[in-house]
Amino acid sequence: MIRIGLDAMGGDFAPLEAIRGSMEAANMFGDKIRITLIGDKISILAALKEAGGDEALFDIVHTDQVISYNDHPAKAIMQKKNSSIVVGFAMLKNKELDAFASAGNTGAVLVGAIMSIKTIEGIIRPSITTVIPKVDGGFGILLDVGANVDCRPDVLYQFGIMGSLLCEHVYKIEKPRVGLINIGEEKEKGNLVAQAAYLLMEESEDFHFVGNIEGRDLFIDKADVAVCDGFTGNVVLKTAESFFYILKKRGVKDDYLERFNYEDYGGTPILGVNAPVMIGHGISNSKAFMNMIRMSKEFVESNLIELIKKRF
Repeated sequence: MIRIGLDAMGGDFAPLEAIRGSMEAANMFGDKIRITLIGDKISILAALKEAGGDEALFDIVHTDQVISYNDHPAKAIMQKKNSSIVVGFAMLKNKELDAFASAGNTGAVLVGAIMSIKTIEGIIRPSITTVIPKVDGGFGILLDVGANVDCRPDVLYQFGIMGSLLCEHVYKIEKPRVGLINIGEEKEKGNLVAQAAYLLMEESEDFHFVGNIEGRDLFIDKADVAVCDGFTGNVVLKTAESFFYILKKRGVKDDYLERFNYEDYGGTPILGVNAPVMIGHGISNSKAFMNMIRMSKEFVESNLIELIKKRF
């Protein structure tokens, strides 16, 4: 049985939507998982009652502090020791959980992961990813999307390794193709960091490098893993999200467009830390929480953490 801890207080619609998503996941996976709801017990029980849930299906760990989106990540982790995020990481560190998921303060989740379960030995910086739907029906991943706004060439190289392993072992893509996001295809293009990263990647035996890719290549079948610094990745991600919401608001209906809906993916893993951690969207609803829990289960089953440790 996989033990998944969920920050029940994280997200704009917590704890009710977190509870509803947990109920869906518990019904879907049965005794394959056991969900621990971490947060204010009175609020959790009230949400369970409102949603018609069975308290016996879950373990509940009470906390009386919440890290808000306005809190400074590092200060909050240091000062709010009895918050749902800090307690969740303590349980993960003590191996009381196999995975921890939160739709709360992303910065606090990143800082909490680094301070608690630590970065895998050999990893310079952990990374977060997002799924990029392709027009042909497939998909790829983009990393980093916000954890590291500035990156050295060797950091980008490591993103290529971790992204390739994620695609191969979690998303079941054989021999993933890794591309470096740049302003042109030629190896001489881009800033000094991109040029140096290209020289490292083209000689790599750690992944299948296909060269530079441009922004227009992200949504076609040119690469499975798109590597960039977190500043670039976050701009790409937020731009794609904005077009999705604009077109949806205008009543545009399209099967490909619907594949940009964050609810279907639920969350994204932090790559490069010593235990499975999932970060969800702040506006997550019950479907998104359910899929975040599903992704947590698949992440644990993939044994990706051990594969990354062996590679590094």
